[in-house]
Order: sequence, then C-alpha cells, then structure tokens
Amino acid sequence: MSVTSLPGRYGIGCFSKSAYDFVDWLREAGQTCWQILPLGPTSYGDSPYQSFSTFAGNPYFISLEELTEEGVLTKKECQSADFGKRADDIDYEKIYKNRYPLLHKAYERSRISEDPDYVCFAEENRWWLADYALFMAVKERFGGAPWTEWAEDIRLRRDYAMDYYRRELYFDIEFQQYLQYKFFSQWKKLKAYANEKGIQIIGDIPIYVAMDSADAWAHPELFQLDERNMPAAVAGCPPDGFSATGQLWGNPLYRWEYHKSTGYDWWMSRMWFCFQMYDVVRIDHFRGFDEYYSIPYGEETAVNGHWEKGPGIDLFRCMEQRLGKHQVIAEDLGYVTDSVRKMVQESGFPGMKVLEFAFDSRDSGSASDYLPHNYAENSAAYTGTHDNETIAGWFRSITDEERQMARDYLCDQHTPAEELYKSFIALVMRSRSDLCIIPMQDYLGLDNQSRMNQPSTLGKNWKWRLVKGELSDELKEEILAITRRYGRMNQNHHLI
Repeated sequence: MSVTSLPGRYGIGCFSKSAYDFVDWLREAGQTCWQILPLGPTSYGDSPYQSFSTFAGNPYFISLEELTEEGVLTKKECQSADFGKRADDIDYEKIYKNRYPLLHKAYERSRISEDPDYVCFAEENRWWLADYALFMAVKERFGGAPWTEWAEDIRLRRDYAMDYYRRELYFDIEFQQYLQYKFFSQWKKLKAYANEKGIQIIGDIPIYVAMDSADAWAHPELFQLDERNMPAAVAGCPPDGFSATGQLWGNPLYRWEYHKSTGYDWWMSRMWFCFQMYDVVRIDHFRGFDEYYSIPYGEETAVNGHWEKGPGIDLFRCMEQRLGKHQVIAEDLGYVTDSVRKMVQESGFPGMKVLEFAFDSRDSGSASDYLPHNYAENSAAYTGTHDNETIAGWFRSITDEERQMARDYLCDQHTPAEELYKSFIALVMRSRSDLCIIPMQDYLGLDNQSRMNQPSTLGKNWKWRLVKGELSDELKEEILAITRRYGRMNQNHHLI
C-alpha cells in the first residue's frame, strides 16, 4: 500500500500518527512487511515513477501534525486549508496549491539555519541535495517549466548562471533543503518504528529517472542526450496485454558504456542510498537491465521502438562487490526472454509471481509460470500489483472461459463471485514463495474503482485512500488467521 493511501486528515497519507497506527495494525495482523510505492517528489500526472529526483523525498509526506507540535504551524492554519472534500480520494491539484504555502510558512518560522542537525544533514547530503534544491528553485522561477525549456545558460549549467541563481534564489534553495531535512527526519523515525515492531519496509525504485529531473539536468553525461541536452531516444515498452500501442514513458535512456567506464558509480550511489532508506528494494522493470526498449524521441506511441542491450548481470556483480549483499526484488513481469530469466537467476534476486497472469486463455504457455504450484521458493507472490486491476475487479472483467479456468484451479464452483477474492489470497499465501504480498485493496475485496494505476492513462491514478474504519479489528483478525494458517507470521507477534 502506498503511503499516500493512509487514512487521516489534510488530504493525503503521510508520516503522521496514522502511519504509526498502521504499523501497529500490521504487527497485530501478524505481518512482516509493508511494501510501498516510490517516495520521490512527483511531477505532472502525479506518478511516483516520474519524479523530480531519484534521491529526494516528496514534501507531501511531511506530517503537518508534527509541524504543529513543533510550533511552526497552527492547527487552525492546517484545518482552514482546502485539501479536497473526499476522504477516499486525493485531490492533487488542491494539495499542490495549498500544502506548499503551509510548508513555506513553517520554513519561515523555523530558523532552520540555526539548527545544527539541519546543517549536518545539508552537508552530508550535499552530493545530491545541492543540485536538487537549486533545480527546484530555478524551476519555480521559470513558472514550473521543465528544465529543457529554461534559459540556455542555466539549462546548460554555465558557471556564471549557476553562481547567479545560487545568489538570487538563496532562500528558495534553503526552503527546498528544509523540506528534505523534514522529510528524511520523519521517514527515518517511522522506518525505525516499523523495524522495532518487526515490520520490514519494501521500497520501490523505477529503473529510469524522469527527463524533467535534477538527475538529468545535473548529469546529462549519464543519459542518451545530444549536445543541446535533448534526448535522442526515450524509454517505454512495446505493445502488450496492458496496452495495444505499448507504453511511451518518455524517460531518458542510460548511456550504459559511460556508466560501465565509471564502475557504475552513479548506480552504486543510488542503490547505497536506497539500502539506507529501505530494508528491501524492489527494482521496477528489471528486464530493462538485460535489454531496454528504445523509442525515437518525438514518437507519439511506443509502436516504432526497438530493443537494445543493457548492462546485464555486470551491474549487479559490481553492486555486490562494492556494497555487499542486500535484499532486492526483481520486477521481472511482462515479456520475459531466456536471457532475462538467466540474469534474474544469476543475480539470486527473487522474481515476482502475479496470480492475475495465471488464467490467460490467450497465452497458456507463459500463464502457467504464474500458477501458484509452479512458484519457486525464491520468489515474491502477489495477487496483483499497483498496475493491475484489484483481484475482485479482475475476476469480474476476465472472460467466462478464464473465470471457469480459475474456479477449476481453485476446485470451487460454488463460492459467490463477490467472496472469491479470499480464495485467491489463500491461493498465493499457501504457495512456496518465500514472500507473499497482498495489496490492501484485495484484502478489502474492493472493485476496480479502487484500482491504484491504469498504465497509459492520466488523471485518475494514484488517488485511492483508506477511509477511517476500513482498518477494522475484524479485518485484522481475518488477516492474522490466514497468515498464521500458512506459516507466514511476524515473529514479534507474541510481544503484543
């Protein structure tokens, strides 16, 4: 479940008391892991997979309650801001317009430059924070325009322009650094609390960075950009079951030869940073390291792309040598070739098994990989992911033939369709997979109105939220019972 989906006031889930309550609830339900979506600052479209930075945190997650306790905001100021009317939905436009002014007010009252912990944080993180804070301040100066549309001198980072904007935007830059200090202070505290309760945090990182990001602006040498720092080709994936015209993500592609020549320094920094933030890291679109889909810049769909070779296992061997062994989940979904299978196997990382892919009447060959009796122990089993329909919505949307295939597999012709989601959860829970992750919407039996994301669509995604009362004692006991039944209990449960 995404942090944004936590219940509570002020329009969006964040690192407030409801996050700590959720951790307590998870432990009491016998859980050991909480998988979240990426935590970076989101751009147009609100996707956590398109962020202004691969290192920065999203200021939306900063708890306003904590800021009121510090005395830099008042409850009245927070309560009078309009964050939208619906408790089960996120109004990103209103949050953007009304949360930042509050955060700016908190910054102005904070006297942050006198805080030795802030000074230490800014110094320790200067290697990414200085570029990010300047990027966001300049972006604001240019009315939010992407950096590719800025004045040429700052777009190309000429020394005199960098010096000018650092002086001119000093307090705007400090504000951005303040937001990151607050984000990371609060996140560190929440993660420590979860770990203390026996809950591991599974983080999630996109393989690519956004074109409109501090990463692409500050380090154009890492990407396939021309002399004007414009992309020659961009990322996506070909037509598949999700989309007939493929997915045109638009991210800049990596210049892998350059990365290799540096010993993958940037990737090592990125992964090291993630291993500080999370207990386990899920890497999205893992197959892109074997081969990546390259689409000519300017295309309107992904149809005319082609595959090119990525760094393969070399990157992960380097990672183990330089960073040691860490827990990683490889998102190896979609069209999987023999070379991808080999790379995942050589890496030793568990791949993903998604039950919804198991009953595809058009593709019985690869579908069988997703039948639970075929799961290897070294895998992570899911009913569905944030990109899928909910399990209840999926069962309604598939063909009669596929519904019959699923019932035959369950040996269950009689359970009413609206109750069948529990049987699907039990199915993956009793698989051999070492790890089993169930989206919260599936535990609640919700339909596709509660779907988190529909790939290749804009405006209706990333909005779902729990409402007060849905995290009931009854649901907690149900989850505890099924977790105990299939031997997946949190060992700290006896401490309750």
